[in-house]
Parts: sequence; structure tokens; C-alpha cells
Amino acid sequence: MEYAGQGIEVKNDLSDCKILFGIKEVNIESLLPGKAYIFFSHTGKKQPHNRKLLQEMASRRITLIDYEYLTDQNNVRLVAFGRWAGIVGAYNGIRAWGERYNLYKLKPAHQCFDLGEMKSEIRKVSLPPIRILITGGGRVAGGAMETLSLLKIREVSPDDYLGSNFREPVLCRLDPIHYARRKNGSYFRMDHFVSYPEQYESIFRPYTGLTDLYMACHFWDAASPVLIRRRDMHDSDFRIKVIADISCDINGSVQSTIRASSISDPFYGYHPMDEKETTAFNLDSITVMAVDNLPGELPRDASEDFGQMLLEKVIPALAEDDPYGIISRATILKVGQLTRRFSYLQDYLNGIEDL
Repeated sequence: MEYAGQGIEVKNDLSDCKILFGIKEVNIESLLPGKAYIFFSHTGKKQPHNRKLLQEMASRRITLIDYEYLTDQNNVRLVAFGRWAGIVGAYNGIRAWGERYNLYKLKPAHQCFDLGEMKSEIRKVSLPPIRILITGGGRVAGGAMETLSLLKIREVSPDDYLGSNFREPVLCRLDPIHYARRKNGSYFRMDHFVSYPEQYESIFRPYTGLTDLYMACHFWDAASPVLIRRRDMHDSDFRIKVIADISCDINGSVQSTIRASSISDPFYGYHPMDEKETTAFNLDSITVMAVDNLPGELPRDASEDFGQMLLEKVIPALAEDDPYGIISRATILKVGQLTRRFSYLQDYLNGIEDL
């Protein structure tokens, strides 16, 4: 309705469109042969649940451009929803804490008109002296910190977090150097960690005995260390009661994330000893928030921000000759064939690689 109100023609028939923009994975049944699609396909890391999607796109001679790989010459991503995932995910984490302990009740973010209303909601909160921990240093963590700053709670360093007692709520954010180390004892280097995550191991365990509410905002590769294993949660000193897995890696870095949750039903429980799902606020369980489409809770703000990034950084490359390779670097399939940059997906595409 808002598009029509601006005089833009809205059509259901897309047959005459050359390029189709989406956000999340396109339903296989909706794929139009021979078209070019731009969306988050979640196939570049060989995600098992989307192999069929890539296979169908290849068989229909589709060109696939993935937002995740739209980068400048310095390999900096040009468009992302990470900030919005962090903003909403942190809000949901605080919301979960209040509902678990009947301290307060916040309006779900998707019921707020916009970010401004969501901020008004969280400003009502007064937390008890709990410890909040965030992992990550990118857009997602930045968004989470943006939300938590509205609570005006004290931020402390990792050393203070581990070594001090507090009578007030505190917040600590960790970079990879704080939760991972080289297996051979060599000095931590961020560039090396990104390139060779399998050569690192987790040193996160001390934080699990001191944290009440944990927000996972870090990027995780399947070869990276697991930060919270199922057996870690068996330990008597494991303290974390609410986990907001904003990154939402299923059975990944945080193994209480056994499934994604939804905007309408964002919380579930994970019983650490039984290793099974329970009701969301069972006090014998860990409350988990693992919504995988968090920006959709603030669609007005997130869409406007994302659209502006597209207009400024991507549309010109599509409309012109892409002199800086922005589109070519992000093209996974070209008329149904894997491009050279993504040739490592061939066995995944063919269905012969064991996932």
C-alpha cells in the first residue's frame, strides 16, 4: 500500500523482470527460469538445508547474486542486516530475562511501530545486579551494544569481569582474542584466526561460571571453536540462565541452540542435563532466544536502512559495467553454472559431498 501511495505500480506478474530482489531464501516453487536473483541464499558455506535450493537454481539456469558476498575492493561488506539483528536480538534477550523471572513485561519488538517505540519500551527496564556478556565485534555486536546502552548499565573490561565482584548490573563484550587461543601456544592474530579457525581452541569456559545473560553476536565458522558445549552445561558452576543466540548457528558455537525460533514464538527452554527442549521459562532449564530473522521485527527501519545501502553501493554497479567487480565477486551462479570464485561448491551442488 505504501508503494502504491508513492505512485509505484505493484504487479504480481514478474515475467518481464530481469533482476529479482529478495531478502531470505526464495521458495523453490517460486523460482523463475533464466532470471537473475539477489538475496541471502545461505549456500556459500555449504549449508545442508539449502543444497536443494542451489541445485534447482542451477537446473533452471538462474543467475544467483548473494548479498553476503557484495564487498568493496578491501573485502568490506557493502550491505548487511547485522546491526538490526543485534538491536532486536539484545532487546529480546532483555525481554526474556524479565519474563523468566516475572520482573517486567516488554512489548514484542514486532508489535512496536518502529525503533523509536522499541527504545521507549526498554527504557522502562531496571535490571537487578546481573552480568551480561556479549561475544563479537562486528555489526551484530554493535547493534546489541546500541540497545543495551539504553539501560545505562556499567560496561567493564574482560579482566574486571573475570576478577571482580559487582553489586550492580554490568556488561562485558569479548573479541575473539578473549575467547579463543592458538592450539600451539603462538600469539593470537585476528587475520590468522579468520583464515585458520581450526587451529584455535576455546578459552570461554571461565565466563560461563560468571554470566547470567549471554548474547552470542560473533561470526562462527564450522571450523571455529565451539564456545558452549553440551557437556559444559552439565557442570555445577555453569551459571548462564538466558542465552540470546543472535547469530543463530544451529548446533554451532552455542550447543543449546538446537533449532531456530520464530518472531511469533521467540523463546524455548533447553534442559542442560537431559539435553532436550523444554518450555521457555522452566527454571530448571536455560531460556534460549534463537530467532533467525530478527530484522523482520522492525521491518520499517531495517528495510529503509538496507534499501539506502543498496541504492548507494549496489544499484550503480548493476546499472553500469561493474568496474570494481562488486557484482562479479558476489555471483555464485551465472546462468546456472558456478563461477570460478565459488567453484569449491561443485561437490555440494552435485550432491556427492557428505554434509
